[in-house]
Amino acid sequence: MNTTLINKIKTSFQETFKTEPLMIFSPGRINIIGEHTDYNDGFVFPAAVNKGIVAAIGKSDSNASRAFAVDKEEIVKFSLNDLKPAAEGYWENYVFGVVAELQNRSKTIGNFNIAFGGDIPGGAGMSSSAALENSVVFGLNELFHLELSKEEMILISQKAEHNYVGVKCGIMDQYASMFGIKNNALLLDCRTVKSKAYEINFKDHELILINTNVKHSLSDSAYNDRRSVCESISEMLKVKALRDATEYDLESIKDKLTSENYQKALYVIQENHRAVQASKAIEAGDLKTLGTLMYASHEGLQHQYKVSCEELDFLVEQAKLNGNVLGARMMGGGFGGCTINLIAKTETELFKTSVSEAYRNKFKKDCSIYSVELSNGTGIIN
Repeated sequence: MNTTLINKIKTSFQETFKTEPLMIFSPGRINIIGEHTDYNDGFVFPAAVNKGIVAAIGKSDSNASRAFAVDKEEIVKFSLNDLKPAAEGYWENYVFGVVAELQNRSKTIGNFNIAFGGDIPGGAGMSSSAALENSVVFGLNELFHLELSKEEMILISQKAEHNYVGVKCGIMDQYASMFGIKNNALLLDCRTVKSKAYEINFKDHELILINTNVKHSLSDSAYNDRRSVCESISEMLKVKALRDATEYDLESIKDKLTSENYQKALYVIQENHRAVQASKAIEAGDLKTLGTLMYASHEGLQHQYKVSCEELDFLVEQAKLNGNVLGARMMGGGFGGCTINLIAKTETELFKTSVSEAYRNKFKKDCSIYSVELSNGTGIIN
């Protein structure tokens, strides 16, 4: 955990609000495989990581609440009795959304102050938004003794994102951030919201993330659009969600679909299957198969689901050119963010150098490369 960040947030809170806070860490997440399957009731394979949001929270005896985004140096004052979303894209919606959802569940909270900051790179597709929501709901639950279970807390975080941020996200990000287990990835069934933990020991291989440092602006609208395509095809197939459909089922209505929408649904059905296969490969220590599944996932995201972009595709191509990278794919909603790469540890430094140079030559900008450790989920910092 980043002690510099913890001290910075704690000090910012103490200096601004003149009291001692409760300190919370809520991690970001990676997703090994299973992209865009979560809102189709399918399987995903995420893990919490050692980068995330640190929040300092405490009760306030004033007649308003205040939220301090330390990294942005912005403080927003708000009333609990008169909450409504701020303009689209404003960070305070994540905080307001959680408070509003608590109130919808008839949970009574008093005024509070919160200061937060993070070390998740922005736009990296590592779910800083879920980490922030989880830190707020976890902190308020502790502070006001709301007795919410972790299951209830992640549903509140998810609803906050739906209703206040306007992104109809699945449950994966909030779940992975809340329930993460050190050195484990979680095969999560998004229908039952139950997971099985798989200990990750890649022995002489490791996961690295390469951030394109681009975020193309169509991501939210394209996301909501893909979601409605999946829902309408499920209705045509008379199933609850695409997780219940087979390729054979989909074939039966092919003539009623545009080829684009057929491919999108086919991708989801296939990716769902890949996530389950990946967990078996990890259990068997078969990293070669895991890598092949990762490459296949990217192929589907690029050509079938069409949520990739030139920068992501370039990075995956660079990985394919290197025999020491077993698998790579774009991670997250798409249109920018990171690729996740499974690489031999001895080759990491060389690969970082060559891929950084190739990326700079091609796009006249830098990519950023991070190693991550798999961490525990949201909790109090002692």
